[in-house]
Formats: sequence, C-alpha cells, structure tokens
Amino acid sequence: MNKSGIGNNSFRFIFVAALILFTLLIHTAESRADSAREIDVSADVALDRFHREVEGAVEFSKIAKGLLIVPNVIKAGFIIGAEYGEGALRINGKTVDYYTMAAGSFGFLIGAQKKDIIIAFMTDYALEQFRTGSGWEAGVDGNIAAINVGGGTRIDTNTVKDSIVAFIFDVKGLMADISLKGSKFTRMIESE
Repeated sequence: MNKSGIGNNSFRFIFVAALILFTLLIHTAESRADSAREIDVSADVALDRFHREVEGAVEFSKIAKGLLIVPNVIKAGFIIGAEYGEGALRINGKTVDYYTMAAGSFGFLIGAQKKDIIIAFMTDYALEQFRTGSGWEAGVDGNIAAINVGGGTRIDTNTVKDSIVAFIFDVKGLMADISLKGSKFTRMIESE
C-alpha cells in the first residue's frame, strides 16, 4: 500500500468520526432546548455553587450590572469540536432573557467536557451592547476575560477590572480549554 492510500484512509476516518461526533452533539443540543423554568432552576444551582465555592463571588455578583449564568455547558471534539449551553441573563437578581451559547472549533481536539459558566457584565455599556445585538460573539463583539475558578479560589473586585468577566467552574471531563473566543450568544426566549 502506498503512502497516499494510508493518508486518504486516515483522513476519511477522521472526517467521518468528526462528522458523527458533530451530528451527535448537535442532536444533543437540539434535544436540550429546556423550558424557561428548567433553565432558571439550573442557573440557581450553578449560581449557588459559585457563591459557596468561590470566596468573593457574592460581592462580585452584587456589583455586576448583569450576570449570564450558563450551567451544564457541553463541549466535545475529535478534530472538529462543538460546544453548547443554555442560560439565563439576570439583572438585579431577576431573569430578563434566556440565551443559547454555541461554538465550533477545528484543530487538535479530543475528548468531552461539561462546565458551568457565569459571565459578569461589569459596566452598563458592556451589558447594553450584549443585549442589543442580534447575536453576540465573544472576541468579535466584546472581549471576555476568562477565569477558571474552583473550590478555595478567591476573586477580588479590586483586582479584576475587565468590563466582561467569565468564571468557568465545576469543570468535568478531559478537555482543558477554558477559552470562550468565538462563542456565539443568541437570545432564545424572552422572560415574562
């Protein structure tokens, strides 16, 4: 067998495996379309865990102009990767909108991961820009400072000065990526 035949077979295998994985993740994302009540319950659990496990999180949450809480974000990849989650945008502790978060990637990827994300909008301008866009993309429409936090971590409102900050926590799985660049956020359901 020549080298080009092996290369073509490897490419076909990788392409087919990536296509299957991508199709499964998209199917999972479509079947996840949770109700507003389910999203709020999951967001409550994630926010409570964030406040309990991360020192300074309660104070940080209080000074934020808005919090987008996206619990149970699923990311999977094998050369081609995809990420999906649904969350609630809260202002003054009240849900005002629901959003989906979706991203795709290509490169050296293998594995799966589940995590919770809380995005804090620290200025009225950053919050307004997020809410008025028809689809907001991290790294294009605004930069997000991503911080991986876990039990025992301390966040300080005096040292974090970015206008949009994402806290990634309760990470489970084999992938180590915490970047949100390229993630697209789209309004899903308007609260009543």
